[in-house]
Amino acid sequence: MTYHPKSDFIAVMMERGFLADCTDYQGLDDALTSGVVPGYIGFDATAQSLHVGSLIQIMTLRWLQKTGHKPITLMGGGTTKVGDPSFRADERPLLTPDAIDANIAGIQQVFARYIQYGDGATDALMLNNAEWLDDLNYLDFLRDIGRHFSVNRMLSFESVKSRLDREQSLSFLEFNYMILQAYDFLELNRRYGCLVQFGGSDQWGNIVNGIDLTRRVLDHEIYGLTTPLLTTSDGKKMGKSADGAVWLNADMRSPYEFWQFWRNTTDADVGRFLKLYTELPVAECDRLDALAGSEINEAKMILANEVTTLCHGPDAAAAAAATAREVFEKGGIGDDLPTLTLAASEVAEGISVVQLIVKSGLAKSGKEAKRLISENGARLDDAPLTDAGLMIDAAALSQPIKLSAGKKRHALVKLAS
Repeated sequence: MTYHPKSDFIAVMMERGFLADCTDYQGLDDALTSGVVPGYIGFDATAQSLHVGSLIQIMTLRWLQKTGHKPITLMGGGTTKVGDPSFRADERPLLTPDAIDANIAGIQQVFARYIQYGDGATDALMLNNAEWLDDLNYLDFLRDIGRHFSVNRMLSFESVKSRLDREQSLSFLEFNYMILQAYDFLELNRRYGCLVQFGGSDQWGNIVNGIDLTRRVLDHEIYGLTTPLLTTSDGKKMGKSADGAVWLNADMRSPYEFWQFWRNTTDADVGRFLKLYTELPVAECDRLDALAGSEINEAKMILANEVTTLCHGPDAAAAAAATAREVFEKGGIGDDLPTLTLAASEVAEGISVVQLIVKSGLAKSGKEAKRLISENGARLDDAPLTDAGLMIDAAALSQPIKLSAGKKRHALVKLAS
């Protein structure tokens, strides 16, 4: 990519590794240097929180605002009722309207950490596409919007083609998703002057559809910019860890566990993640990336502190770092560890250590917990745990106990006071 941008935003996207592709570099760059550009990303409400895989999109909107433009966070209250089929092997489970609303409420919590909302020229807007999708007249929509879509072309998009090539069912409901997403871009342009849609590179086809539709219906020039679909250097999908999704909401993933996820970044990913997920200067990210041997741990600590500060605040980041020092350097328990609190009735007849490992989130099943013990991966108060049949009673819990899975994952178990 040899394009030399004039706008601060495109420059940031390029030098920090956010840019996968753009429908018109010159056109978007010109718009960004001519005034405030509103740009949006849509987030479907399929869970009560976004996870780390969405953080590159959130940081894109943060940089858009920091470089003098207007972010729009679009909640998919309407499109979630259909479900995005992109690169999925099966249809998403359909959610009730109440479940969708609850998920939106959970997702909205994280955005205020990253983006400033309000009435100013560059203040962000929080919108919900149910505003225009819920009351669509089907026949009018088919006549006015559907006629602009070629089924032949829709079938050629990789997200659809890959599903059909595997002979996996694609419902008519899901097939409509790309039309609805294109209509979102049209409505955002018509109502709010939105000029650019951002998304992961798997959304390229949907973004191009919206641009084409808006040109045909409104004769307006708008743009699309995609970010790379991130995997870690060992090939794992970003946002997943050994114990499940790394959620951005504190009630679904504690700040300590969130901090620990970033502290455990592999050496090869540190520099890239510093540029994408923190606001440290690029030169400092490169300096930290060049550290070798045990010094790379300094970079990982900085990465964990910076990302956790953005997501959960400086106090949570400081507490997580302090707990990590106490647990790993001093062998202590650590006040901020994930904690399982049991009622006295739950341990009246004793509870197996296998159940405790599962309940505390260190294993997903009893089978996995037993395997962890048999492979010498479990510890009880820092001592090797070898007996999968061990029962824990109220006397053993007179003081909190610490369970560990491997060297980096820990949890406290205590009785309710």
